[in-house]
Amino acid sequence: MKSREATWQSVKRRMQVGLSAANLIGGLVVSLLLTFLVPLPARFRHDTTILWANIVVLVVGGIIATAVATRLGPRSARDIRKWFVSGEPASSRVRELALRQPLVQMRIAAAIWGIATVVFTALNAFASGAVAAQSAITIPIGGLATSALTYLLAERFTRPITSAALANGAPEEPVGPGVRTRLLVAWGLAAAFPLFGCVLLAVSVLVVGHWSASRTAVSLLILSAVGLALGWRAMSIAGRSLVDPIEAVRAGQRRVQAGELATEIPVYDGSELGLLQAGFNQMTAGLRDRERIREAFGTYLDREVAEHILREGTSLVGEEVEVTVMFTDIRNFTGFAERSDARRVVATLNRLFARIVPIIHRHGGHVDKFVGDGLLAVFGAPRRQLDHADQALNAATEISRQVGNEFGGELTIGIGLNSGMVIAGNVGGGGRLEFSVIGDAVNVAARVEAATRTTGDAILISEWTRGLLSEVAAASLRQRDPVQLKGKSESVALFAPRALVPETATFEQQPSPQPSPS
Repeated sequence: MKSREATWQSVKRRMQVGLSAANLIGGLVVSLLLTFLVPLPARFRHDTTILWANIVVLVVGGIIATAVATRLGPRSARDIRKWFVSGEPASSRVRELALRQPLVQMRIAAAIWGIATVVFTALNAFASGAVAAQSAITIPIGGLATSALTYLLAERFTRPITSAALANGAPEEPVGPGVRTRLLVAWGLAAAFPLFGCVLLAVSVLVVGHWSASRTAVSLLILSAVGLALGWRAMSIAGRSLVDPIEAVRAGQRRVQAGELATEIPVYDGSELGLLQAGFNQMTAGLRDRERIREAFGTYLDREVAEHILREGTSLVGEEVEVTVMFTDIRNFTGFAERSDARRVVATLNRLFARIVPIIHRHGGHVDKFVGDGLLAVFGAPRRQLDHADQALNAATEISRQVGNEFGGELTIGIGLNSGMVIAGNVGGGGRLEFSVIGDAVNVAARVEAATRTTGDAILISEWTRGLLSEVAAASLRQRDPVQLKGKSESVALFAPRALVPETATFEQQPSPQPSPS
């Protein structure tokens, strides 16, 4: 990767070569105009003194102009170079200087060609008023062509400098010539210059009056060739200056669509296009912030809940929905905590939850909250599930098996499932909210889980959940003895998965009636 000093020297060399070429093109334009589009007096063509005087002034003036441009260019860019090589963030003053460099270089070229117009017009006035007038007309045309090319080339060559100047943010308003100005410059070289040449040719023919058709045709051909060459080059440079930033935005957009939110594109333009590039970077920064918020929500909240909050907002209006609630708890956790130090207790809980939570997610549920050594999970809200009861049973069965394989006799858990109508929504106040479900179904799930300590089952399912199960899932259950749940006036029928029922368990011979979900 180039150092900043090497980058600066590269830009400087490209500028010197490019701007020298622009001045050479301007000189060729003037020569062609004087040779083919305007008639020179016979005295001027045959008097070598006048001709050599023009050549000497051209060579000496060219050397002086090059020296002046070389001095003025670095002087105007001295502060920019000092900043760029240092690698420090650009101040507002340096940023504006960097953005205006193409305009500065164009003004220097225009000033030099303006001086050349005055010098050559005055010099030839001593020989011929007609030649002086022709100089006053043709040299500014070459100067306009040179100035236009200078601006377009300088804008392209200084992009590494401009990009560094805009690294910390683009200005709120465009700085320097914008898209419209560039298009006008390109139009001047591509269309206005040839048309003006045609006008000049027509005037010359009318004034001279004796130009042959072949001479006029040759002049038109040469004028057309020059116009095509200059126009093609000008439109090519101007087109790239417009297309490159847009292509960069499109490429960045494709990367963002592929999930690369860290994408940023260099901002190297102070016009409306630069603001477009900066706006893209601001957009991706906003997406990254949103993703960080999503990740934080997904760490401290269940991902389903995080998505719901980001999508629906924090409205306190809840909705009634049927769900299946899962409550899990570690048996004899108090004794385990007494035997273990705090670090081991926390590590063990994290291992347990790291095993349980992904299973709940795979079956479409979400963890509503962690309650000490247990957790409360909900199937059917906020994401709706028609088979929430089946998914909850499948998750509970998988959790029981996985925890048994992972922890063996170190830890055992009880799982209670209950279904019913709850209010699901954001609950809280004073700037602190959480998404939760509220209703009797939640309390009953906790009571069903507590009953596993009495029955010895790993999983117990309430009669309301059994009534929502598919026929296959319901047939896999065995009924336990009715249990009096705390807070309920009547005994509640409970069921356990057949494959997980202890051999010592006792069962009712006839299933009890299945009441409707509460």
